[in-house]
Amino acid sequence: MTDTALQQEIAPARKAEILAEALPYIKRFFDKTIVIKYGGNAMTDPHLKDCFARDVVLLKLVGLNPVVVHGGGPQIENLLARVGKKGEFIQGMRVTDAETMEVVEMVLGGQVNKEIVNLINKHGGKAVGLTGKDAGFIRAKKLLMQRQDAPEGDLIDVGQVGEITGIDPSLIAFLDQGDFIPVIAPIGVGAEGETYNINADVVAGKLAEILKAEKLVLLTNTPGVLDKAGNLLTGLTPRQIEDLVADGTLSGGMLPKIGSALDAARNGVKSVHIIDGRVEHCLLLEILTDHGVGTMIKSK
Repeated sequence: MTDTALQQEIAPARKAEILAEALPYIKRFFDKTIVIKYGGNAMTDPHLKDCFARDVVLLKLVGLNPVVVHGGGPQIENLLARVGKKGEFIQGMRVTDAETMEVVEMVLGGQVNKEIVNLINKHGGKAVGLTGKDAGFIRAKKLLMQRQDAPEGDLIDVGQVGEITGIDPSLIAFLDQGDFIPVIAPIGVGAEGETYNINADVVAGKLAEILKAEKLVLLTNTPGVLDKAGNLLTGLTPRQIEDLVADGTLSGGMLPKIGSALDAARNGVKSVHIIDGRVEHCLLLEILTDHGVGTMIKSK
């Protein structure tokens, strides 16, 4: 249902009631930082993109401090296909040779980042686009991945894929003081100026830890964390998540997302939300109402 159709169906008194219901959440989260990983269908469907931008602007206007970290997998795949390359993933991480890194940086730091910035600004926000190279605020080194079901130390080199070594929060704090909304492409910089592609879920999770965020919200193309029967699970603890990984319920591309969620929940982020980005205004539903649209992982 479109926003216009929805507004026509809701009586004015109900609209006022809905706004009043959001008040306790606005008070609770006023001046708190919310780190949002933006990806999936919400980044490709025009109507969902518009809903996302409006949600972010509204959160900022009512006193929260949203920080957006975005992916761009479909857009990267499209450009790789145009240059005759096929994307490859190992354990949820994109294999990134030098040519692929050029495409990744062009798409994430240019096309996708500026599109999100422009959309937020169109709806009245003050968005500023960044990569980790700006002020060197996301520092990284080459990621070597442990091969699954192999002896310790059997490592895989996936190219210019980065592991975060540090994040300087001062740039984000400076932007927050000016009521700007940071929009961050997950690209890091090495000690010698090397460029690294970093999984966006990993960047969002580590940034939430460093910023001592109230919430980390990860948008996905699923209803949230599902059990083997396809039922939505919520109110999970880190231990329950570990059990789901151990028994194979969670695997593949969900692993970096779950790993980031667990690290954030263990390291000071009060709650982590894995939500369905295909739902209109999913951010507002999850943050400012009782009607969540995904899985919440509690810090304890």
